[in-house]
Amino acid sequence: MESFVCTFCAKSYGVDPLQTFCPTCHEPLLYTDSREKKKFHLSYEHSLQIFSDFLPLSSVNIDLSLGEGNTPLIRLRNVEKKSKLPPIFAKNETVNPTHSFKDRGTAVAIQKARSFGFKRIGTVSTGNMAASTAAYGSRAGLKTFVLVKEETASEKLIAAGIYNPVLIKVQGDYGELFRTSILLGKENNIHFMNSVDPFRIEGYKATGFEIFLQFNQVIPDFILTPASSGGHLIGIMRAFRDLKQHGFIKKYPYFVGVQAEGCSPIASAFKRKKVNVQRIRKAKTIAQAISNPDPPAGNLLLRMIRNMGGTILSVPDEKILEAQRLLAELEGIFVQPASATTLAGLLAFKEQKNLKNDSTVVLILTGSGLKASSTLSLSNMNILHSSLFDLPKIIKSV
Repeated sequence: MESFVCTFCAKSYGVDPLQTFCPTCHEPLLYTDSREKKKFHLSYEHSLQIFSDFLPLSSVNIDLSLGEGNTPLIRLRNVEKKSKLPPIFAKNETVNPTHSFKDRGTAVAIQKARSFGFKRIGTVSTGNMAASTAAYGSRAGLKTFVLVKEETASEKLIAAGIYNPVLIKVQGDYGELFRTSILLGKENNIHFMNSVDPFRIEGYKATGFEIFLQFNQVIPDFILTPASSGGHLIGIMRAFRDLKQHGFIKKYPYFVGVQAEGCSPIASAFKRKKVNVQRIRKAKTIAQAISNPDPPAGNLLLRMIRNMGGTILSVPDEKILEAQRLLAELEGIFVQPASATTLAGLLAFKEQKNLKNDSTVVLILTGSGLKASSTLSLSNMNILHSSLFDLPKIIKSV
């Protein structure tokens, strides 16, 4: 039997895609089911089929997929050497169909939307989720509403708009827009698969399962993930909770959520030992993909990180840009600033915690740098100029 449950008041509710927050606590609801025996179906190639026992899917419609999942786990030996770090691996989510981790959650949410008979879906997003939802909505033949902030960059509008959704730039507070979308969904029978939608969170579990299998069913010591609304890290943590509950592992990795200092309400609450996140007035960071001043799952993430073991920290923009450059120059991986927070966070974290030489660290790289190219400047790049006549001389001189 499946249900939605509130981990704060322990109340259980029927599965309703239009009711994703607890009516009593107003905290995000999580999906649960009563299946006792779960296993990986390794004979399949598709991620959703491999992990179907652990996902809210009785069947998988492959025609709704865009080929998400099965992303590479890459050893970052050059970064290790330069920064004197133990073994680091990058879980490169930028190679998903719309170039971000959001496809994991959208893939599951779209399966559920079709199974419930929805004709219309939607999302509220600052960028990555807008493109992902629009792409999968197009694939599924569903009318898709994408609500974005008025000041959303043109490159992000293009990334979503190309799929021809109903794209609306909305003036006003982003947190209020999120709450309004839930009401609009109920009134108009639109499944708004937002950042903390229970099915979306379930989809993020696949990343954790893949890491476990890619490490030959041994857990890494540390997993670092960017933190915005909280849903992504919650999903990954729930994957390892499932693994422990069903006897695959005996302990958890140490989870590290990383925020940008210019928008770090969850990290601030964790540092001050608070149980509730207090929204900040205004975000000011280059890592726009994780700039959520009022994270809807912030309280839930705080509770889980303390119960399962981990920390939430923040890093300044200059360290984020430095980490972005290191990943590109040393490893050939171009990520958006939000993704680079994981390496910046690791470099800060190693000063706080004594990492052993044989510790294994996984950085979740969430989105491609091509989706945030406006944050970069040609003036910071080594570009030489030459005539055709002088070109041989310049080539020999460098």
